[in-house]
Amino acid sequence: MTQSIQPQTAPYGAFLLRVSLGVMYLTHGLILKVMTFTLPGTAKFFASLGFPEFVGYLVPFVEIVGGLALILGVQVRLVTIALLPILLGAIWFHAANGWVFSAKGGGWEYPLFLVAASVIQVLLGRGAFALTRDWDLPLIPEAAR
Repeated sequence: MTQSIQPQTAPYGAFLLRVSLGVMYLTHGLILKVMTFTLPGTAKFFASLGFPEFVGYLVPFVEIVGGLALILGVQVRLVTIALLPILLGAIWFHAANGWVFSAKGGGWEYPLFLVAASVIQVLLGRGAFALTRDWDLPLIPEAAR
């Protein structure tokens, strides 16, 4: 089998993706939901969507902690999988607004891209400069790793 992945540079690509996802989560949780909308405002917004109000407090907390974990490289695969429901919820919320995220109310293109990037991160693993090791993906045959 011809290997098209460059083993010398792939860890740095995974690192860049990991940090980019981490910064996205951190800024959405801290700057958007906590500082801009405020926690009570975020909670009321989630309640207006039919969720219990505590979800509006939980999601920013998970985004901030998860974003920091990704930036630092702590249990990257597990954290990325744990954050996927937030992105899937964002797709659900924005679905009625159409494809383009710049549409009124934001479309579903950006959250869908982030889901794809997250799945890629899970497949790639932690990359360079991570604080902890990832668990191996048992579903991928050894020859394909």
